[in-house]
Amino acid sequence: MARTQQIIHKGKMIFQMDFSNLKNIPEINGVISESINHIRTKPLASLYCLTNISGMHFSNEIKDLFQNFVKGNKPYVKASAVVGLNGLQQIVYNGLMKITGRDIKSFSTMDEAKEWLAAKN
Repeated sequence: MARTQQIIHKGKMIFQMDFSNLKNIPEINGVISESINHIRTKPLASLYCLTNISGMHFSNEIKDLFQNFVKGNKPYVKASAVVGLNGLQQIVYNGLMKITGRDIKSFSTMDEAKEWLAAKN
């Protein structure tokens, strides 16, 4: 299955990124690169994004990759949700939101995140 894809949920087009269970930087970088190629070619403030990081390995280097990724995507994204944060990731996530100025909503399940994104205008 592709790690990035467009899905439609209740009529809303959502760009889905799947980092779940990725354990090394080259794999994670691959999904980031695919995502950048899609996201940064779209009109400003037009995308609804859903990111799954369940079971993904996390380190300072990966945190830095995500910081640049998340910050660079900001102009293109209208609303964004993330699924799969564990305890340490939640702490890093809170810091990333402050540093990047993003408001990415965290959910426990993919279904909850899709419902929230589908309801956004």
